Amino acid sequence: MSQAVSTSLMLIGYLFYLVVGAAVFQALEQNYEKELKTDTFRQKLMFLKNYTCLTKEAVEKFVQVMTEAFKNGVNPLENNSSSSSNWDFSSSFFFVETVVTTIGYGYLAPRTAGGQIFCVFFAMFGIPLNLIVLNHVGKTLSSCAERLGKKLYSRGMEKKKVKFLTLLFFVAIGVVLFLALPPLIFCLMEDWSYREGVYYAFITLSTIGFGDYVVGINHKPYYRALVAFWILFGMAWLALLFNLLTTFYEDTEKKISKVHQKRKAARAKKNTANGSQPTTPVSKEDVAMETEGSAQQATVSFLELDNSRPNSQLA
Repeated sequence: MSQAVSTSLMLIGYLFYLVVGAAVFQALEQNYEKELKTDTFRQKLMFLKNYTCLTKEAVEKFVQVMTEAFKNGVNPLENNSSSSSNWDFSSSFFFVETVVTTIGYGYLAPRTAGGQIFCVFFAMFGIPLNLIVLNHVGKTLSSCAERLGKKLYSRGMEKKKVKFLTLLFFVAIGVVLFLALPPLIFCLMEDWSYREGVYYAFITLSTIGFGDYVVGINHKPYYRALVAFWILFGMAWLALLFNLLTTFYEDTEKKISKVHQKRKAARAKKNTANGSQPTTPVSKEDVAMETEGSAQQATVSFLELDNSRPNSQLA
């Protein structure tokens, strides 16, 4: 299979995946959006009906001001004497972490010219620094899995079984520490459901960062500090997991290509044996791909991944 054909098939598969995702989200979310719009419009009409002294223009102006305040991180429900600030040290520390990790929740952003210019330069140097730190944290996490594998291997366990159990341990511990337990804390501190906590955890650690859920608003500084360390180690773990999935996809693609080349070579050999010219000549690239060793399974290659790759998927 030529590189052009392989790339074309990959793009087709990628677009198909996006189309399916878009169709599912449309089916799940569009009706709810219509209901929400209808309810909002009905509430506005009821408000104007109950307060006849107000004009429609005045109400819309008030809503516009409140919406703009909310976009800028100001809670309209708080009174002016509230001591909380979106730009105290703990909140600023949490913000800069969302910058260097590229999470970018979007609920808070610098509005002054100085803050915006500084944010550009801070992110320019901070994002590479964050990748370096995540790389080292990822190596530390993978080394723990390697030590476990060596202990199991020293007890006479088969190599493939050791690697499978090590991979299973790595995934299970990561799911518990970074995706299963933190939502329980969010349920207590943020008054979220467990489902919302799991959703926030994955959206944050994968750096998608929609900003619809944000922890630590109007909470004590130490709480946001703990969340910051959870994000750091969780991102490193999830980056390794994404690399594992990437390796699995690449190995699958190589196996499919190899099967295609074997069939192609078999047809050519059969045509040659029958005294006819092969309908598809075998090129040097085909021979090279035919003699290429089989791709390793993702579960077997986990501990042999290049430690310099763990954070490439989040960059």
